[in-house]
Amino acid sequence: MKKFLVLYRSPMSAQEQMSKASPEQAKAGMDAWLQWAGKAGHAIVDMGAPTQSVAHLKGTAISGHVGGYGVVQADSADAAKALFDGHPHLGMPGASIEILELLSMPGM
Repeated sequence: MKKFLVLYRSPMSAQEQMSKASPEQAKAGMDAWLQWAGKAGHAIVDMGAPTQSVAHLKGTAISGHVGGYGVVQADSADAAKALFDGHPHLGMPGASIEILELLSMPGM
C-alpha cells in the first residue's frame, strides 16, 4: 500500500472557521467528517487535525490556508483520490483537497 499526505486547503484559516461556526454548525460538520471517516475505514492512517500557520520561511507564500491534514493509504493515486469523492470539505466555498504521495527516502 502507498501512503498519501492529505492537505485540506481553504480561503479561511481553520481557527477562523471554528470561531465563526455555531455549536449546531460545528456538530453538523463533525458528523459529516465522521460519516466520511466511517466510509473510508481502514484507508485512514491518521485522521489528522486542524492546523494553524505560524511562519513562512522562504519563497512566495501560497494564497489561502492549509486548514488541516491527514494521512491515508491506498493501492494507487487513483484509489486515494476516490476516497475523497463526496468529502464534506469539498462542500465549502473555495475549499480544495491536495493529495501528495509519500515517497521512500533513498538510502533509508
